[in-house]
Amino acid sequence: MIALLQRVSRASVSVDGIARGTIGTGILVLLGVAKGDGPDDLSRLVEKVRYLRIFPDDRGIPNLDIAQAGGSVLCVSQFTLLADCRKGRRPGYSPAEEPGRARVLWEDFCTALEAAGIPVERGVFGADMRVELVNEGPFTLHLDSRT
Repeated sequence: MIALLQRVSRASVSVDGIARGTIGTGILVLLGVAKGDGPDDLSRLVEKVRYLRIFPDDRGIPNLDIAQAGGSVLCVSQFTLLADCRKGRRPGYSPAEEPGRARVLWEDFCTALEAAGIPVERGVFGADMRVELVNEGPFTLHLDSRT
């Protein structure tokens, strides 16, 4: 699994002009599921997202995790994070998991974060979405469950 995390002061996702998820302070997670990903990959990323200390404390130092900062997660599925751009000019998506299985793992990721006490808003799996955000910092991290 690959997750692109962006620390935000606000973020939202809409489909066909209808808001589907909105958060204030928190993390926008763009999540891509690779072929062969499973429960161990899911657990690693949930643990990282839950406990990464990326929010500023009262001195402005990133010492707080998302719960300590009172933040939420907006999770958007994004298979293009698995794109293979090494050859030619058109990305290949063969490393991405098939949609049915990817949807289950994406939902399980969101549910696991909720079970850990983090409020989670979701995009719509497989939809053409519009994502808006204000990236704080900017602060963007790339996580790969396999490394």
